[in-house]
Amino acid sequence: MSRVITFGEIMLRLATPGYARFSQVDNFNATYGGGEANVAVSLANYGINVDFVSRLPKNDIGRACMIDMRKYGVGVGNIIWGGDRLGIYFLETGAVSRGSKVVYDRAHSAISEIESGMIDWDKVFTGATWFHWTGITPAISQGAANVCLEAIKEANKRGITVSTDLNYRKNLWKYGKTAEEVMPELVAGCDVILGNEEDAEKVLGVKPEGVDVTGGHVEADAYLSVSQQIMKQFPRCKKVITTLRGSISANHNSWTGVLYDGETLFKANNTYQITHIVDRVGGGDSFMGGLIYGLITWPKEDQKALNFAVAASCLKHTIYGDYNQVSVEEVEKLMNGDASGRVAR
Repeated sequence: MSRVITFGEIMLRLATPGYARFSQVDNFNATYGGGEANVAVSLANYGINVDFVSRLPKNDIGRACMIDMRKYGVGVGNIIWGGDRLGIYFLETGAVSRGSKVVYDRAHSAISEIESGMIDWDKVFTGATWFHWTGITPAISQGAANVCLEAIKEANKRGITVSTDLNYRKNLWKYGKTAEEVMPELVAGCDVILGNEEDAEKVLGVKPEGVDVTGGHVEADAYLSVSQQIMKQFPRCKKVITTLRGSISANHNSWTGVLYDGETLFKANNTYQITHIVDRVGGGDSFMGGLIYGLITWPKEDQKALNFAVAASCLKHTIYGDYNQVSVEEVEKLMNGDASGRVAR
């Protein structure tokens, strides 16, 4: 039986109601979210045995966050306690030609002060078959980067599949090192690499030619050379996946993806036109959750795994909050062509 471990930061999300601007509100909607935590919730929804590993402050907010993860079926037994605060991010949801905005308040969060040796990876990885991390974690602090590398090396020793979402966040790299200085050593230990056009360029220095995401259409074939360059740079890597988002407006995106296995560039069967986005935060994480599920469930069917990931993420755009709260049956329904949205009764 597969057992997945994800490691990273989870934050308190404070979002303006509806499409209100920060300057207009006197209250915020409070939920929780974070890259690796979002992936864990997706996998738990699909019936995968998954544990989320992090460091939380031992106070009421930290406990509430842990309870939130537990209620979605995510294992929390390997969370460690310490530090003074949970990181926060503020979200203003954009509309039409006004993009969304995120303001971080995560300096000195519990996980930013994590150090090597604090997590017993031997215990965490007992029975594990897959380990997932994102580029957000090593961007938080040198300590978080060190622990992430520690985990990757331990997973490699045990033959555990390691995946990453490159997830470049320019506003996070503030502790004196750049993504290009830190990330390659971590990515070198990965079997599965996910990213988009900005991630590949900013993190790995790999750039597709002739790509304009603001035009509303992204050509899949442009990413074959990117995938080949990544595999050449990181020989351990077995699959490179690229999410392709065309941004027509804040409310209307096209969405698809490609997967390269070293020989074939698989293109998702569908390019979804998401015309009424409810919440796009966590869209990439929902793709990763769907992809991991697909690769575990259909290990010799990369096309099917890719189709599942794209459909799962399309559905996430209709759901408020960071988490993708959908079932396998709902994803497969869309994946197989039923996008009618008819009432189920």
